[in-house]
Amino acid sequence: MTPFGRRLRDLRAERGVTLTGMAEAIGVSPTYLSALENGKRGRPTWALVQRIIAYFNVIWDEAEDLQRLAELSHPKVVVDTAGLSPEATELANLLAKEIALMPPEAIAELLGRLKILRRRG
Repeated sequence: MTPFGRRLRDLRAERGVTLTGMAEAIGVSPTYLSALENGKRGRPTWALVQRIIAYFNVIWDEAEDLQRLAELSHPKVVVDTAGLSPEATELANLLAKEIALMPPEAIAELLGRLKILRRRG
């Protein structure tokens, strides 16, 4: 599941909306919407995110958050380390190899550390 998919599912649950009803209202198939929620489809287009925002009639901050989550929700990431240090290439390759084996706590810890470093930088 992607961050966007999890938030979308949470919004539907909070508002008691069925997957089929929402899919029909925003003009996509229930199969596509399910795949989007489960991370089996790539990140949604800007236009689709806007339809979802309008469907839920969310406030401005939440709309920005949905757009940000959509941008961070590509389930098949490519990391280009050309021109970076050997350590950067090693990190990218190690993460690609190990992420599926990492426990959720380790992923949360690593993500938290990266976010702290990004804020400092």
